[in-house]
Amino acid sequence: MAESGTESDEERRIYDADRAKAFIDAVVAIAMTLLILPLMESVGEAAAADHGAAVWIDEHQGQLLSFVLSFVIIAMFWMNHHRLFAGVDRVSVPLLWITMAWLLSIVWLPVATAMSGQMKDTDDLVKTLYIGSMIVTCLLLLVTRIYLARHPELHHLTAAVLRRGMAVDLAMAVLFGVALTVARIYPQLGYWPMFVMVLTGPVQGLFARALHAPRRPKRTA
Repeated sequence: MAESGTESDEERRIYDADRAKAFIDAVVAIAMTLLILPLMESVGEAAAADHGAAVWIDEHQGQLLSFVLSFVIIAMFWMNHHRLFAGVDRVSVPLLWITMAWLLSIVWLPVATAMSGQMKDTDDLVKTLYIGSMIVTCLLLLVTRIYLARHPELHHLTAAVLRRGMAVDLAMAVLFGVALTVARIYPQLGYWPMFVMVLTGPVQGLFARALHAPRRPKRTA
């Protein structure tokens, strides 16, 4: 009887993943929408001051760059997470808390984006909060994959797929770290060092070999 009760308690702590997936999608969508709010406010201020579109664009180049960059990055984070959770069938309480931490890093990004777009490019703390939050997001997704690798009853993902994803997370975290280091050493570059992320593929290949994870096969026409 005691064993049966233990199994029942364990079962109650495992939930269907569908509601979690819907919640994750909703939170990420809201975070992406929040990115535009500082620009919306600046448009109203420009209109009240009788400034034209050209003046507004010139005065808010930094905000526009931060908005586009953050939008693309959140989209990239969501796609990686979405691909992972497509193979997740059930979620446990620890997995939910890891996911909440990941979502916290996503929801924080609009705040860091507003700071990076409106404060001085030479402010090292702002750069650390902005790019550093992206490193945290990558590492939390890595923790998610590690947890799933240790709990195969929650998903139907193969070990190779999980290792390949870990290689991606590590590559992105390292490259964001490189971007942050360069941005702090050469503040005059602003946030342009973040375009080092175009090297994600090659760096992923290095980590994939280290983890013995096959790279994603190329699609044939």
